[in-house]
Amino acid sequence: MSTTTTSPDTYSELLSKIESRTAVCGIIGLGYVGLPLAGALHDAGFPVVGFDVDPNKITMLNAGESYLKHLGDELATGLRDSDRFEPTADFSRLSECDAIIVCVPTPVGRHLEPDLSYVLDTARAIGRTLRKGQLISLESTTYPRTTRDEFLPALLETASQRLVSGEDFFVAFSPEREDPGRKTHNTKSIPKLVGGLDDKSTELATKLYSAGVAKVIPVSSAEIAESAKILENVFRAVNIAMVNELKVLFDRMDIDVWEVIEAAATKPFGFMPFYPGPGLGGHCIPIDPFYLTWKAKEYGLPTRFIELAGEVNHRMPEYVVKKCADALNQRSKSIRGSRVLIIGMAYKPNVDDTRETPAVEIAEQLMELGADVAYHDPHVAKIKGLRKYPGLEMQSVTLTEASLADLDLVLIATDHDAVDWSLIGRKASLIVDTRNAMTRASDVCATVVKA
Repeated sequence: MSTTTTSPDTYSELLSKIESRTAVCGIIGLGYVGLPLAGALHDAGFPVVGFDVDPNKITMLNAGESYLKHLGDELATGLRDSDRFEPTADFSRLSECDAIIVCVPTPVGRHLEPDLSYVLDTARAIGRTLRKGQLISLESTTYPRTTRDEFLPALLETASQRLVSGEDFFVAFSPEREDPGRKTHNTKSIPKLVGGLDDKSTELATKLYSAGVAKVIPVSSAEIAESAKILENVFRAVNIAMVNELKVLFDRMDIDVWEVIEAAATKPFGFMPFYPGPGLGGHCIPIDPFYLTWKAKEYGLPTRFIELAGEVNHRMPEYVVKKCADALNQRSKSIRGSRVLIIGMAYKPNVDDTRETPAVEIAEQLMELGADVAYHDPHVAKIKGLRKYPGLEMQSVTLTEASLADLDLVLIATDHDAVDWSLIGRKASLIVDTRNAMTRASDVCATVVKA
């Protein structure tokens, strides 16, 4: 890692502001990553300005209302009632910030190519007000060398004055590790990696994050931090693909994959349980591996293992639809004209997050085959304006004994705790279960097909 000669005044003044908690922190992107991070830094004593392009988020935060249900209202009301937090859509106010943390999406395009437009547009916005004595930290997951080779040039592209990274301003990468809905860890307790473009940037970012996060681990470069996050998500994607593939095989062999995993997990070493499902959802696991496979092509190296895992996971919705068709066929019914209720539209249990959720893709496939599809989700009141399905609009329906009895098929896509599984088990006649959820029901009269 290269080490630059740093102006002691610029570095020392910024360090002093961070240590005294007077540094103004700007958080760009008040979503699943940015909002809890804003809360953590605010709780540490920093003045925080939250930036977002969505005016609805600004309005709700000013009213003390939470648009992320898993965080509850306490965070939003605490920020509203403080004189150290202000949400805004005015990006010219970035000049007020001593530390700027970027938490914007990094999706993939139609052909699974990385889409860095949000990151680079944000970098240019920061560049327009870039001044001496600022620390900029990128948290958006991306492929190695993005911070150095793409984010930094975009910053300088719009800068109105000649500034030198590592001397006049400082740049680091610190990957987000949020897991919405998880009760055992949160923003403050999840260990945080930090890697700067130079030593001083690493030191400043480490000092900043250490104020709001219990454990911060500095690494030797931004590239190490970028690669570590990619590794974390590739590890999960590959292992989930393995159990998804085994699920299909064991189903053909009339073996319950869930019981197999439970049995294997009794080994106290050398095994970590991963669980199958209807496909991958959320922002990280379905997307991040493709960032690495795309970047690998630049170096002339194939990543066949990762690409195969992606193919297996992306085929799961189609497999689930086929299981639905087979289950209906056993009752001399076709998908066309069948009344199907999907349980759960969120991509994981107990959250309202529908990013990349496989449940929507399954719903689309079933509707294309002529099914009459509805859904029930206690956390997702409506589906509208999704990136991949902008024309899809649905609203959650209420579970009742009469409505369940009137269905041809119940498909379980997400196993929320708030769902009445016993009611479904008693009143539905046919269930396709992708989450092993019906083991929670005390009384099951329905035919249950695991998928």
